[in-house]
Amino acid sequence: MDPSSASILLIVVMFLTLACGLWIGLALGLVGFISFVTMTSSDPALSFGTTVWGSLNSWTLTALPMFIFMGEILFRSSLSDDMFRGLAPWMQRLPGRLLHTNVFGCGIFAAISGSSAATCATIGRMTIPELRKRGYDDMMSLGSLAGSGTLGLLIPPSIILIVYGVAAEVSIARLFIAGVIPGIVLMLIFSLVLMLWATLQPQKVPDRDAPMSFVQKMNESRRLIPVILLIIVVLGSIYAGIATPTESAVLGVVGSLVLTVATGTFSWKMFNDSVMGAVRTNTMIGLILAGAAFLTTAMGFSGLPRIFAEWINSFGLSQVGLLIALTVVFIIMGCLIDGISMVVLTAAVVLPAVKAAGIDLVWFGIFVVLVVEMAQITPPVGFNLFVIQGLTGRSLGYIALAALPFFLAMLAMVAIMVVFPDLATWLPNQMLGQK
Repeated sequence: MDPSSASILLIVVMFLTLACGLWIGLALGLVGFISFVTMTSSDPALSFGTTVWGSLNSWTLTALPMFIFMGEILFRSSLSDDMFRGLAPWMQRLPGRLLHTNVFGCGIFAAISGSSAATCATIGRMTIPELRKRGYDDMMSLGSLAGSGTLGLLIPPSIILIVYGVAAEVSIARLFIAGVIPGIVLMLIFSLVLMLWATLQPQKVPDRDAPMSFVQKMNESRRLIPVILLIIVVLGSIYAGIATPTESAVLGVVGSLVLTVATGTFSWKMFNDSVMGAVRTNTMIGLILAGAAFLTTAMGFSGLPRIFAEWINSFGLSQVGLLIALTVVFIIMGCLIDGISMVVLTAAVVLPAVKAAGIDLVWFGIFVVLVVEMAQITPPVGFNLFVIQGLTGRSLGYIALAALPFFLAMLAMVAIMVVFPDLATWLPNQMLGQK
């Protein structure tokens, strides 16, 4: 079968299997098997075992279950209540007031979680009841939570950056450092959206809470100290070169357990639920990675990545033109599959074209995460939309509409990254040196 016909067949099979509800990991493996049979003379059985084992038997991947376990523990702790009380006094003077607790709360939790869904759920449990009780606009409250929850993918330690690093064979530590400045800039853009909305519609912003002195504010903010210490332990150990991402993840698990004991929220039921939640998430990711690895091997035998790269190059697209095209493709894919699946599914096909265009793979990792963030708030498969629907009972359409300004903000952030690529590459080059 010629490559163009085979490519069409593989795409059709992929969408049919996903539409039928087949697990994504199994769908990827099935497409890989069909690719082997139709496009190569090799025996797929000979490659399957070694490919799957090789994809999962990776030291780099050992950081993944630990960071997920840490996020599961913190999700079940009293951290959310403490964060709201610690942040709220400092938000009162900003236009939009306590709506900013969504943004900064998600930013802080993202730095110790690595998961968008966990960030959205944890901060949502904290802010939604409090904001509703004070009379804040529900649409902007839910929209800012949906958008800010995506920071869990960008601000390290990010699970999806680990997956991308393994797929692209890029340093995890360098990717983590690269995500810091874009993450902070995106937080500020989200806050700017809230301030602009509050300025245009001041009648929808409730009055300030009772004023507090500086000493009172500092007293409330002491509740943030354990969180900040945990961030310093986890990320500081990586940035200082003291620990690898895997070692820092273990430190994070120990630190999160200490935190739950210190706050009185530790129980064996909580511990068991955290273990089982981490096992379920890791198993799901492992199945996706195994299926994607087999598909990648099949594509390597068939030569499709090289053919795709040559096809892209034949258009003579500039770097910006290629990035615009990839942004559109990723946004469309984000309406159908989750972020991790998007990364592992496209890595084998897209990365050769990206390398040929001379795009830095660390920068491209942050770009991919930003675009995948958009997929978290686009129906019908936006994970954050489902999380917030579970917390509030609102319809997916309502939440998606509420999140639209923050989707546009992320699109603006992608444009800023293209214009100012040093936002992602400057810090890792300063801390770890030029590659």
